[in-house]
Amino acid sequence: MIVRMRRRALLQAGAGFLLGPVLARARDTAANWPAKPVRLILPFTPGGSTDFQGRLIAEWLSRHFGQQFFIDYKPGAGSNLGVAELARSAPDGYTLGWITVASHAINPTLYVKMPFDHVRDFAPVSMTGIFPNLLVVNNQLPVKNIPELIALAKKEPGKLTFASSGQGTSLHLSGEMFKVMSGTEMVHVPYKGGGPALQDVMGGQVDMTFGNMPTVLAQARGGKVRALGVTSLERWFTAPEIPAIAETVPGFLAMSWHGVAFPAATPPAIVEKLSAAIQRAMATPEMQEKYAKGGSKATAMTPQQFTSFIKEDTERWAPAIKASGAKVE
Repeated sequence: MIVRMRRRALLQAGAGFLLGPVLARARDTAANWPAKPVRLILPFTPGGSTDFQGRLIAEWLSRHFGQQFFIDYKPGAGSNLGVAELARSAPDGYTLGWITVASHAINPTLYVKMPFDHVRDFAPVSMTGIFPNLLVVNNQLPVKNIPELIALAKKEPGKLTFASSGQGTSLHLSGEMFKVMSGTEMVHVPYKGGGPALQDVMGGQVDMTFGNMPTVLAQARGGKVRALGVTSLERWFTAPEIPAIAETVPGFLAMSWHGVAFPAATPPAIVEKLSAAIQRAMATPEMQEKYAKGGSKATAMTPQQFTSFIKEDTERWAPAIKASGAKVE
């Protein structure tokens, strides 16, 4: 017994001797990170809510760390193309990615085949913001509230159209949930981003969209579209004048969120360092005010909290996706 204990102690000491330099190098790497510019992959086109929040975060982090955080737009496939590129990237701390309710809560159930595992292939860093979507219609549509919209959709089933930022995004699934819960039928028109979708609603080519609050609220207040309802259970703090859809369709809830992640196997010390910086950013009056101005609530999490939230939100969306019958091959 004594011999075995001594042997184990020697092995542990040897392992510690071998791992010591490795751990020291990891600490040095984290301490010096970032030593060069960091690429931030945004999986949507410019002009949408990802762009709004992504630019705010990139600018703040660039000032904070003294290194440029630059945006690389990679739209397509409901954000899967850009997020898949993130998953394939080197886990060295110099490729960061924007992840959303689409890529990490909706798509795992919606898509028949995913180009990545949304849990295994990533190292979540922090959420950055959470917000409802906002249902807006073009000004020519003869409805002023949710009851009138439902009545028109039931009178002319399959005639009304709703735009989204792509198959499987929260904008798409918000529309599908609305159809199921309101007993209406509308035609989905996917775009490669929230910006182009909103442009065609304003132009009258499409009847409506469930746009992200940070992008759509300003256009609604500017009179370019008509806001009918928010997708939170209650009226949102930045726009209390707009009813919640749940006031007419009880239980309707479809929240959007954004955050950042590294590829899996990125050194934990780098993940923690960036997360701490984002938590500091989200606590500043500057960021809270800018996010609120766009209709979003600045929200930060630790890597552990964000990982747990992603798993919970995936489970939260799955029943609604299955009930809607939506599926992307």
